[in-house]
Order: sequence, then C-alpha cells, then structure tokens
Amino acid sequence: MIKNKIELFDTKSRQLQPLVSSDGEKLRVYSCGPTVYRDAHVGNMRTFLLGDLITRLAKFAGYKVEFIQNITDVGHMSEDFVEDKMLAQAKAESKDPFEIARIYEKRFHEDLNKLNITAADSYPKASECINLMQDLIQKLIDTDHAYLGTDNCVYFSAQSFAGYGAISGNRLDALKPGHRFEYTEDGAKRFHADWALWKAAAGRTEMIWDSPWGKGFPGWHIECSAMSLHYLNQFVDLHIGGIDLRFPHHENERAQSNSAINKEAVALWIHGEHLLFEGRKMSKSSGNVVLVSDLIAKRLDPLSLRLCFLENRYRSQMDLSWDSLKAAHLLIQRWREKTAIWTNDENIDKNQVNELIEEIELDFSQDLDTPRALQKLRGIEKSQTISDGVKYQVFKAVDQLFGLDFFKPVSRDDLPADLENLLKLRQSARSSGDFKESDRLRDLLEKNGIAVKDSKEGQSWDWQL
Repeated sequence: MIKNKIELFDTKSRQLQPLVSSDGEKLRVYSCGPTVYRDAHVGNMRTFLLGDLITRLAKFAGYKVEFIQNITDVGHMSEDFVEDKMLAQAKAESKDPFEIARIYEKRFHEDLNKLNITAADSYPKASECINLMQDLIQKLIDTDHAYLGTDNCVYFSAQSFAGYGAISGNRLDALKPGHRFEYTEDGAKRFHADWALWKAAAGRTEMIWDSPWGKGFPGWHIECSAMSLHYLNQFVDLHIGGIDLRFPHHENERAQSNSAINKEAVALWIHGEHLLFEGRKMSKSSGNVVLVSDLIAKRLDPLSLRLCFLENRYRSQMDLSWDSLKAAHLLIQRWREKTAIWTNDENIDKNQVNELIEEIELDFSQDLDTPRALQKLRGIEKSQTISDGVKYQVFKAVDQLFGLDFFKPVSRDDLPADLENLLKLRQSARSSGDFKESDRLRDLLEKNGIAVKDSKEGQSWDWQL
C-alpha cells in the first residue's frame, strides 16, 4: 500500500512530476555509475547518494524497486582522441587497464558502504555488455538512425531524431562543429553534431572488440542506452545522474533509446547539482579534490558527509567545507548519545510517533526536501513536550530515510592510558567541586587533542576536529 505520492523535479518537463511504476509492479530505476579509473570524490558521491535517497524513500512508501547502476570500465575519450581515461591511468600505474578498473571499482563499493549508500540490485559492467551495445547499434543502423562513416566508425544521425534537445534545451542547428564534447573526423560524419556509437580501433591495441564494422570499441553514450533498456525491460521509470551529464550524455542517450524502441524510453530524468568545496570547483589542478578516505584520515565519521548532503537540496549547488563536515560529525555524535539515553524511556504515544514520522516522510516525498526534514528532526530532539520514548521511536523509524546510523554506539579510537587517566582525574575533580583543577586538566587534555564536554549527563569527550 503506497502511503504518500512522491514528486520529483523532472529535467525534461522542467516541473515536478509524480514518481509512478509504469508496469504497476515495481519502480524501474537507472543511475549512471562511475568511470572506474580513479577514486570517486565527494562530488561524485553526492550524485550517488541521490539514487540511494530516492530508493530508500520509495521502499519506505511501499514501492518495490529495481535499481540498476552501470560501471564504466571501457573508458571515456580524452579530448585529443588518442587515449581514453582508462588507458591513460593504466599507463600511469603500469597496470593492465582491466586491473585498474577492478581496483577502483572495489574502492567505489567500499566508499558507498561507508556512506550507507544501499547497493543497487545490479552493477553491469560496460566491458561485459559489448554484445548488447552492438545489437543496439545494429538496430539503429537498420532503422536509419545510424550509419557507417568513411572512417569505419558508426555514427548516430542526430537529425534523424526530431526530439533532440528536450532535456538540455540545446538545438542541433545551434551546436557548433567541433564542440568539446564530441570529436570531428573530416569527411566521416554526415552532420557535425552526429556522435560515435562505435569507434574504429585505428592504432588502439587495448580494450578493443570484434564487431560487424571491424575491431573497435563503443562510444560513451551507447553504453547507458543498451544497459538501461536491457536490464529494465525496455523502459526506465526514473533515470538519475549529475547535472554535468544532462548534455551531451543524457541528451544523446535519450535520442538513441527512443529511436531504438520508437517511443519515450524514460519517464523522469532527475539530476543532482554541482558540489563546490570551500567555494571552488574540485579539480586536480586546484589541489582540492576530497575523497571519503580524507574524511576518515581526519577522524571524521564518513556519515558526516552524508549529513552535509542532506542539509542541502539535491538540485541546489552546494558549498562543502571542512567546518561543515566537523559540525555534522559532532551532530551525529550528539544524536547517537541521545538515542542511547532515550531508549530507556517507555513513555510512548503511538499516535504522536506516527504523526511525526509521516511529517518527515512527507518532506522527503516533496522533491526530497531533506533540509526541512532535518529541521523537523532537530525540533523533535530539542522539544520539551515530546517524551524521550517518542523521540526514540521516531529516530528509529526515520533512520531508514536518513541513513545516518542514529543507534550506532559512539566509538572513538582507543585512548592512550595516560590520557584516559587524565579524564578520570578531571571527572573526579569536578565531582568533588575542585573546578580549578578540573579546568587545568581540561586545558591539558585539549593540548593533547581531546575536546571535553560537560552536560547534565556528565563528562564526555571526542577528538578535536
């Protein structure tokens, strides 16, 4: 039984649209996955969290969900058309490109786990779906949507698809020849905005496959069309990706998929906005690329990143900082300490519990208004009229949506014996009313990286962040 209507902002229609199951049985969801030639940074993780939030919400509301996320292990073309990212990284690390792919694919899944991002039902690899791509390419050739160029590459005929530009707003006649997203080979294309479905191997010797058009490798965009249509039975209820994929990737993907099945292949296109870090776009050249492992190195709970994401609407540009991550870390610690106390209260008003849960679920259902939902959660925590037992039950239920492990025991790295002794001495001094000694010991602990906090529940500590 579906409890609430879920509405999300559809990039194609530019308005909120209801999320519905086209077959009446389950939601078919596809999300563009990583290109596994390097570690995914926190900006990538914001997009991957979007899929997790939607699928968590859908299941919470009573939907069955089939969620597919691809793994791009064939690679993206570099702008000089000589070498793609997979091959370039393999050369840099003196490894086989498929070995590179498996290394970074494993790290990707490890990072997802650290952020409580629920695993997809399937992670098809591009390298294992070459036959699906070739079959789709042949179908597009047979229906006059694609052609073999004079360079032995297969191109999609952009002018054959009348609906081009619906997602991005770009018009074919306005696209300039040689724009940076595609590569122009003189005389090979019939129209400058056509794009490659299959690239001839030319001088390339790695990551190439046999095909009806000769040895080569797939273009970037055909991958997602082939996988989404195959694994989700020819229709996608919801397609997820970062805003940077809106054009050309999703625009081209839509043209391919729609042309192949002769109807709209995707109901809703959902895009997450860009992430800045301390006011700047993350890049290697700027030296501000942040990984999940960097948070852990600073003794931050990885879920502090998840909380920071939740504090911002998914389709709003976000500026992340170390200060915001530290604040999120401390808030998660506080909530875990509170839930450990609340669990002992048996004063539970079930009607109140259900009302509060429904309010938070409604915020999620209205285009993932997670900031508003968090605001409600903070209000529940601080309320003087809501019993601890009710607070416990609400936090327990809605953690299925937030995914912040509210009931995980507060754990810290083991303290050296001397620092543990200082904490005991300070607690003793405070208990006996020797506040001068208590303050002296607090200062000494701070010099050793220990932040001490006093509350009505007693003394607590954490590593200084």
